[in-house]
Amino acid sequence: MMYLVLGLVIFFGTHLFSAYRSREPGKDLRVKMGEGPYMGLYSLLSLAGFALIIWGYGAARPAPILYTPPVFLAHINLLLMAFAMIFLAAAYLPTGHIKKAVKHPMLLAVKVWAFGHLLANGELNSVLLFGSFLAYGVLDRIAVKKRGDNGPGPDAAVNVVGDVGAVVVGLGAYAVLLLWLHPIAFGVAALPV
Repeated sequence: MMYLVLGLVIFFGTHLFSAYRSREPGKDLRVKMGEGPYMGLYSLLSLAGFALIIWGYGAARPAPILYTPPVFLAHINLLLMAFAMIFLAAAYLPTGHIKKAVKHPMLLAVKVWAFGHLLANGELNSVLLFGSFLAYGVLDRIAVKKRGDNGPGPDAAVNVVGDVGAVVVGLGAYAVLLLWLHPIAFGVAALPV
């Protein structure tokens, strides 16, 4: 469990430092270090934290059970994951109605993914992992709003190709995860028994 917690601290510490860092002239670490070195260090620490999260989560199995969710919550999680994958795809495609409406689809995807998995998983390692991602999604959204980044503005051009692509790519990735990749990558079947 220690490696999972250490990974979460490193990964989210790096991300939250970047989100809340000072942007005042003379105090901005990104400017002081230079873009390349700053991003290199940020990437290295993020990857190290992510690797520890993956390894620590697996090493913490079997974990103490904090709560046993009813089976119907696993079905709700399946529905939420379809939306999470659509939001995730929308983040990387041209601005459509989805991206314009939710403003930051990647952050929304993380929050929906984490919330859904908290509904379906009650083991200590799962609660730590998904609870941390949910808390991060909320904190990062606050930081983004504080910086004045409200996503695509009201005058942003909307391309329906972005919406169609988000739905097609999102649901395609969802199907691959659901039917094939989830058990291979995470060692757990996505479909509830």
